[in-house]
Amino acid sequence: MNSNSLADKDKKFVWHPFDIFKNSPNILVERALGNKIYTTEGRILSDMVSSWWVNLHGHNHPHIVQAIQKQAETLSHVIFSGFSHEPAIHLAERLIAILPGKMDKIFFSDNGSTAVEVGLKMALQYWYNAGKQKTRILAFEGGYHGDTFGAMSLAGPEPFNQPFQNHLFEVVYLPFPDEQNISKTLEVLKREFNSGLVAALVYEPLIQGVGGMRLFNKALQEKILKLCRDNEVLLVADEVMTGFGRTGKLFASEHFTIKPDIICLSKGITGGFLPLGATAATKNIYEAFNSTDKRKIFLHGHSYTGNALSCAAANASLDLLLSDDCKRKIDMISQIQSQFLKKLEGNKKLEWFASIGTILTMSQRPEKSKGYFDSQSEDAYQYFLDKDLLLRPLGNALYLSPPYCTKEDELLHAQNVVLEYLEK
Repeated sequence: MNSNSLADKDKKFVWHPFDIFKNSPNILVERALGNKIYTTEGRILSDMVSSWWVNLHGHNHPHIVQAIQKQAETLSHVIFSGFSHEPAIHLAERLIAILPGKMDKIFFSDNGSTAVEVGLKMALQYWYNAGKQKTRILAFEGGYHGDTFGAMSLAGPEPFNQPFQNHLFEVVYLPFPDEQNISKTLEVLKREFNSGLVAALVYEPLIQGVGGMRLFNKALQEKILKLCRDNEVLLVADEVMTGFGRTGKLFASEHFTIKPDIICLSKGITGGFLPLGATAATKNIYEAFNSTDKRKIFLHGHSYTGNALSCAAANASLDLLLSDDCKRKIDMISQIQSQFLKKLEGNKKLEWFASIGTILTMSQRPEKSKGYFDSQSEDAYQYFLDKDLLLRPLGNALYLSPPYCTKEDELLHAQNVVLEYLEK
C-alpha cells in the first residue's frame, strides 16, 4: 500500500493522542533503528525525545528484540491472578534490588497512568485497612501524573483536565516551591498536618514532566518530603518519566535522603518496546493488605498484568541499562547537556533553562498564552521537523531527552539546531 493511501486511511480511521499540531499531517513510519526514524517518504528523523521518553537504548535494539522473540516461543501471556512465571518473578527481584529505599513488593500494571492509580489506591487503602480516616491527598501545582481520573485529579485544574473538573476528587495542591513561596507552602502543610486527614503526597522527584519540565529546588523538595514523613504522610514517588537513568542516577529518588514508601514506574521500563507499568511498595505497605480478611486485600488488577513478553523486554532492557557501557553513555550525554547551558546564557527568548542528567530543558518567554497550549509549540515542532529532528515542545517548554545510544556529534547537532531556532 502506497504512503498516500495509508495517510488517507490514517486520517479516516485513526484517532491520535494529543493531536494538537493540526497543521502537520501524521508522519508515516516504515521502520526505526537506534535514534533514527525512517519514514515512508524516505526521510530520516533523529528522535531526540525518546518517543515520549520510553526509548532508552534506541529503537529496535537487537538484545531486546531477541529476548521478546525467545519469550514468544514459550509463553506470551497468562492470567496473573493465581499464576506466575519466570520473566515477571525475575523482573520483580531485579527491580527490588536497584530501587531506592526499602521496596519489598512489585505490583504490575499496564502504563504510567495505571502505575500511579495503583500507588494512589495503595496509599488510601493502607489507612483504610488500619482503621484511620486519612483520605486527603497532597500534590504539587503544575504536576502531571497521567490521564486516568485519579491521575488527572493529582494534576488539578490544568487546561487539559477542565472538561472533567467536576468529576475529579479533591486534592490539596502545594505551590511549586521556591525561595519566595516556601513559607506559604509550609503554612499549607502545617494546616493539612493539623487536620490529621492527609494520607499521602504524590510527587515527581526533581523535575516535573508534561507540566512544563520544571526542575524542583532539591533542598526545598526534600524539606517537604521530610515534613511529610515526620507527620505520617505516605510518600508516593511518580518516577514514570524520571526512572531508569534519565536524571543521571537510576532513579531520581536516589538524589534524596528521604526515600518514598511507594514508587510508580513505566515509560523506559521495557526500553520502548511494550507497555508495562510497575508500582513498588515497602514491606509495611504490603503487610497492611496481607490479611485473611478479603475486604482488606488489594482488589485491583489488569487483564495484561505481568505480561510475559513485556517482562522479558524489561529484563533485557535492564541488562543494557546496568552495563558499564550504558553508564558511560548516560554520563557522556549528561555532560554535553550541562555544557550546553553556557551557550544559552543571556538568551532573551528564554525565561529559564536547566539540565539534569540526560535531560535539557528550557522555557521560552510566552508571546500569547503561557502553558501547554502556547502557540509557540506548533511553530517550534514544525521548525525541528523541517530540520529532521523529532522534538515535541510542551507549550513554551523545549527539551531534549535523547535515547542513550545517541552519539556525541548527533546530540551536538540537535543542540545547535535548538540554538538556531532561538536565535532566528
